Parts: sequence; C-alpha cells; structure tokens
Amino acid sequence: MATPGTLSPSADDSIGPNALTLVFGASGYIGSNLVPRLLARGTRVRASSRTLKVLEARGWTGAELVPADALKPETLGPALKDVQVAYYLVHSMGAGKSFGRLDLEAARHFARAAAEAGVRRIVYLGGLAPDSARSEHIVSRRLTGDELRKGSVPVTELRAGIIVGPGSAAFEVMRDLVLHLPVMVTPKWVSRTSPPIALENLLDYLERAPRIPEAAGEILDTGGPEYLTYADMMRILAEEAGRTPPRIIPVPLLSPKLSSYWLRLVTSVPTSIAQALIEGLKEDYVADDALTRRLMPQALMDFRTAVRATFEAEKSHGVAARWTEGAFMFRDYRVDYAYYAKQASGSALVEATPDQVWEVVRRIGGENRYFAHELLWRIREGIDWLLGGPGRNYGRRHPTELRLGDMVDSWRVMAIEPERRLTLGFGMRAPGAGVLEIELSPEAPGTRITVTNYWHPAGVWGLLYWYLMAPAHAFVFKGLAEGIAGRVRAA
Repeated sequence: MATPGTLSPSADDSIGPNALTLVFGASGYIGSNLVPRLLARGTRVRASSRTLKVLEARGWTGAELVPADALKPETLGPALKDVQVAYYLVHSMGAGKSFGRLDLEAARHFARAAAEAGVRRIVYLGGLAPDSARSEHIVSRRLTGDELRKGSVPVTELRAGIIVGPGSAAFEVMRDLVLHLPVMVTPKWVSRTSPPIALENLLDYLERAPRIPEAAGEILDTGGPEYLTYADMMRILAEEAGRTPPRIIPVPLLSPKLSSYWLRLVTSVPTSIAQALIEGLKEDYVADDALTRRLMPQALMDFRTAVRATFEAEKSHGVAARWTEGAFMFRDYRVDYAYYAKQASGSALVEATPDQVWEVVRRIGGENRYFAHELLWRIREGIDWLLGGPGRNYGRRHPTELRLGDMVDSWRVMAIEPERRLTLGFGMRAPGAGVLEIELSPEAPGTRITVTNYWHPAGVWGLLYWYLMAPAHAFVFKGLAEGIAGRVRAA
C-alpha cells in the first residue's frame, strides 16, 4: 500500500529504458544476480560496492564499477551522479550485534544523497515482516524501508521471504542440513510456514518495478504460489537432489537461539548470517501480494520447480577466471558441496614487480616444491597416498610453463592470469573441494603476494576436516607467501 502523504503517480512519473541505473550493493547475493540481468536487457548499469576489487572479479562487461559505502556519506555522490533509478540492496546482517543500528544509519545517508543527486526512484528489497516479529533481522529490514521513505525520493519496497536460488543464505542453510544430516533434531520452527519465491521470479519483479509509475511509494509483498513448512521444503530439496529426505524430529525445548549455536557445526553459511536467519524463523510468514501480481503479472514457480531450476542454473555456469563464492567448477561440480567456502590466507610484501614475482610463482610444485615447510607438505601427501589418493604423484608437464588443466603434483591448474593470479584445484582425498589461489597485486614498495585457501566442505565431516586443519593452514599458507618472496629476493 502507498505510504500516507505520497502523491499518486501519473504518466509523467514513468522512467525510460535508457535511465542510468545504480545497483547499490552489487556484490551481494541479489545484486550479483541483478546486474547481469539488467545488462542483458540493455540497461545502463552502474554497479557499486564497498570493495571495487570484488566487483572487478565478477567480469561484468558493460557495467560501470564504482566503490561506495553508505556508512561513508562522502563516497555516495560519485556513485549517484546522473542516476535515475537506484536499487538499494545493502544490509549489515553480517556485522554482528550492531547491524540494526548500522542499517538505519546507512539508509539515512543514502536517502539524503539520492535526493541531492536528483534520483527519481529508489527500489529497496526488504523482507516479509509479520507484525508480531521481534527478530532484529526482520525488524531492521522493516525500519530500513521506513528510513528510506523519510527522504524525498519515491521508494518502491519489495518484500520477500525465503528466496530459492544458488547462494541464498536461507536456501543454503537448508541445502547443507538436508544433504549432510540423515537425522535432524529441530525446534518447533520446522512447522512454520512461508511462501518461498524463486530467484528468477524475484529478479523479474525487481527489474520491472521502477518502470511502473503505480509502484512508486508502494510496499509490495512478494511470494511464491504455495505456502510450505520448513520441513516440507527440506523434504522436497532432498528429493530433487536425489537423496533420501532426512528424518526430522521436532523438539519443543530446542529454541532458535540454541539452534543457531549448533548450526555452525553443520553449515558453511557465515555464522552471523545463519544466526540472524534462525532468529527470524519463529514466525509464520504471509505475503499479501495481490497488488504485486496485478502490477507485474508473471508465472510463479512452485518450490520444487524453483529447486530444480537452482540446480540447473549451477550446472550451466561456465568456466570462471578466478575463484568466486559458490562458483560450481570450484565445488567439483557437486550440488551437495557447500556453496559458501571457509577461508585461510597469508601474505607477504616483496620489493619486486609482479612479472618478477610471477617468474617464481609459475615454477610452483615439481622439483621446486612449495617454498616453505617442506616436511608438513610431505606429511599431508603421505597420508593421502596411504588412503589411496594421488598425494605422491609428484611432477608437472613443464618446469616453467603452466596452462589450464595442467597437473602440478596432485593439484590441477583451474585458472591462470599471468602476473596476476594462479588458481589450483585440490586433488587429494578429503570431504569437500579445495582451491589454492596465489594473487599478485602492486603495492608500494613492490608486490603483495596473497595466498588463500578456499574450502567448500561436504557436510559435517568436511567442516570437521577444516577445523582440524585450520592451525596448520594458517601456518603453511603464510609460509608459502613468504617463501615465494624469499625466492624472489634471492633471484
């Protein structure tokens, strides 16, 4: 419904197809899916995130990339210059206990800057918000919309519950649970209902909303065509993945708060996000979406179809030029390997140019080995060999040249950008998929060498493996970066 005091839209409020569109929060889940969709439709897109480097990794041809942070008002002017439509897709849920306060502060800054820049419409994605909800996550999303509406720019707020698509935090929590636990002890919330919406349907609403004058000033609920309990959703997800649905045992005394503690043991979704989501599962969610359907009619996918589409979307993803969160090729093309990765990294700075450092990096493995902590590498390779793995398959095709698909001992070259980045896929036996990425970036007085290990765990055993290896990882990968720097200095 329209906000009190909002003027009724007229035909003059329509926004043309060539309007410059800002996707603010483009590196997030919805933003990273919305940007390529808008570009494919011929929309002029400016994509913004706090970190430009993250946006550059997306490989979006045709999008203007700008860094900006709503908590730093001075950065908003360049991002909003000449913009007619601004998608506001940021939230601070991963920031810990203070995310509600930060959300309001960010929205206040953005609304003011958008008015000063002459923006004609803000499209905000919030969440379905029952009046009885007390979860800070849900209340914060509702208050953020209120804060944006205090500005002079008309706001269209779309509200969604569970989004069904690769990378959706709620969907990934369910995926990790049902594919890795044969028996689940759950709190009462497993019987709560919600109208899950397919990512494709939500993106269609987002894309069309700013072009509809009648949507200005409206709060529009969105949902799928059916209401399901969380138990129903998990059963269907397991069936579509070709697995036996887990046995679910509801326990009245197990609260959402207690659930959030053990959730970190069975899912790789970032803990702060998972906890916020769990706290919001005390409610039944209702989408009053009659107006939304009238303004933007479309065929809505049921949950089973949306899950099937999610798995197909993952399988159709092409070859990535570097590791990105959830990329299917870096999960060994397995729908049952966690979308989100655990990470460990180390770095070193060396007074040399990237091409000089690359001369050492491209010689990794084989007779050169891994530049530091040789005994630890040998122990891990020996254990793998005893388990029947390729840990002692030493050697490489050429001592100094690398190409896609090359084997470097038990690693496989998955992506390569000379003088910038080398990405190796883990080949030893372990419950999950691993990636080792060596990145070179210019930094005074020379080059920063960053070594990062990404681990997509396969269920509880994959997470246990990660936690057991974490101390060694922190030591080994820091040593690898320093070892490369030492070889460069000695050259």
